[in-house]
Amino acid sequence: MKKWLSVTLLAVIIAACNKKDSSDCGNKTCTLDFRMVTVKFLNKDGEGINVKNYSAVNQRTKDTINFPPNAHVLLQKGTYIVISDSYTKSLPESGDDIKVTGTDSVTNETKTAIFKVAGGRCACHINKLSGPEEIRFDN
Repeated sequence: MKKWLSVTLLAVIIAACNKKDSSDCGNKTCTLDFRMVTVKFLNKDGEGINVKNYSAVNQRTKDTINFPPNAHVLLQKGTYIVISDSYTKSLPESGDDIKVTGTDSVTNETKTAIFKVAGGRCACHINKLSGPEEIRFDN
């Protein structure tokens, strides 16, 4: 009897944890991970640097992807958040191009890169399809 109660309780917990919504997504179990796509800006010597005029813009919607001011200071020097799970539902399953721009605060050189990131109405997390890990300045 005790074993049956334990198995029943476990089944109820698993069923309650499944993400079920009425939007055709079916039963889904998503992890509690919070995922981000990041990029690291490097100077010509390969050292991480903070940039000015950083932006990440969805090329389909023209929306700027916003994070709290100075959110990058919590990361390794020169590392910036391109996009996070906060935007999962606003990205299509096929992915959107995100244009990232940053300017070296010393040389004023500007660099850009394109990241393709997928999400979707039924996606649990974003998924980086393409884009660099690093952006290196020449000067």
